[in-house]
Amino acid sequence: MKLTDLLQKLEYKCMRGNEEIEVTEVVYDSRKITEGCLFICIEGANFDGHTYASAVAENGAKVLIVSKEVQVPEQCDVTIIQVENTRYAMAFISAAYFGNPADHMKVIGITGTKGKTTTTYLVKNMLELAGHKVGLVGTIEAVIGDKKIPASNTTPESYVLQSYFREMLDAGCDTVVMEVSSQGLMLHRTQGFVFDLGIFTNIEPDHIGPNEHESFEEYMACKGLLFKQCRVGIANGDDQHYKTVLAGHTCALETYGFAQEADLQAVHMELVTRPGYLGVDFDVKGLMNFSVEVDTPGRFSVYNALAAIAICRHFEVPEEDIKRALIQAKVKGRIEMVKVSDEFTLMIDYAHNAMALESLLTTLKEYHPKRLVCLFGCGGNRSKLRRYEMGEVSGKLADLTVITSDNPRFEEPLDIIADIRTGIQKTAGNYIEIPDRREAIAYVIHHGEPGDVIVLAGKGHEDYQEIKGVHYPMDERVIIADILQQEGK
Repeated sequence: MKLTDLLQKLEYKCMRGNEEIEVTEVVYDSRKITEGCLFICIEGANFDGHTYASAVAENGAKVLIVSKEVQVPEQCDVTIIQVENTRYAMAFISAAYFGNPADHMKVIGITGTKGKTTTTYLVKNMLELAGHKVGLVGTIEAVIGDKKIPASNTTPESYVLQSYFREMLDAGCDTVVMEVSSQGLMLHRTQGFVFDLGIFTNIEPDHIGPNEHESFEEYMACKGLLFKQCRVGIANGDDQHYKTVLAGHTCALETYGFAQEADLQAVHMELVTRPGYLGVDFDVKGLMNFSVEVDTPGRFSVYNALAAIAICRHFEVPEEDIKRALIQAKVKGRIEMVKVSDEFTLMIDYAHNAMALESLLTTLKEYHPKRLVCLFGCGGNRSKLRRYEMGEVSGKLADLTVITSDNPRFEEPLDIIADIRTGIQKTAGNYIEIPDRREAIAYVIHHGEPGDVIVLAGKGHEDYQEIKGVHYPMDERVIIADILQQEGK
């Protein structure tokens, strides 16, 4: 492929060499250099690709994309292209390299602090019931037909994202639904194409700290970038910050929510309780009008459903397919109910910080369980403050907290549990400590009482436990099945 074709949509300066040369491959990892490739010098928190410029040129790279001066031996036959930002350039170069696949599909981007994962799966399910073939990119995985690729980032690097788009298009997908993180937007991973629909779910202070965002204001500004990269924006009009997030948007705009002024409104919400089941009913009003039931609990389930409905309206998905998808769609580790008894309800959820845990437990208390039991731990080599806060939240809201292990990483599980205990002891909440998570899960199942709601929080979709740098298999669904099998259920 000609270098000029890859650079077609970029402003650049040719500092050395020939712009008309052929490029064999696009690479941004210095360990993967091939003869004749183009190498993009990316700067990260702990590395700088510019420092490898000389080495990659000597190893066969024919083009370097840089944002600052680099030293390359004169004898190296290499073209050097300077751009303002190499991450931004990588997005456009990658899109061109893979043939701009996003231009041939409808692309839906969902951003927000909470609700992204659930909403993407709801949308995928609705659209597929209506006959579309849908690729998915998100926190849990990328889904391309029957192929599932575990995710390392919510929004992958632009090169990886474009490679997924190419594979989706080749597999016959006509639509992509993806989670768009603030980091992904800040680091230009989603440049190089335009979203057909951009969705804002909600925002609360999160991802603020070293190597993330300097402030809540920066976090909101990064989320807002999506609405300068999409044709139609759909926003949760009930969120108190939505106008700040969407300030300066360049897209057409719709809103959803409970407020009367929302374009798509939820009215007459009712909680639904059956043995081993929690859900919610409501009526959709405004741009569409019909009644639905969602088989996950609470107000946030209504918001997720409304967002999905608002998206699928643009695809003219029939009401019956929407209703069916809201009952059928299951999202691994997101308020995932696992049937263990007709007498009490057990669910798995990814809530792994105080904000998410408080939202979940507050919602579940609205169903007036006999007891609300919360089992959780906290990750090692992470903020101690999170442990104190989660302990305090569970102590205040749960009738019983079972403190256990999560991913201890390189810390001792008992030290982490001690930090959680510090938080919970600020409350009058009842708690027990069972360090072994398998034993803790067995305990809550064996001691479940009629009318209880039991939450296994923190692990969600994860199917491993990280200890001393090693990932050991541990899927809570498998553990539950083993416990029930041992009991002969």
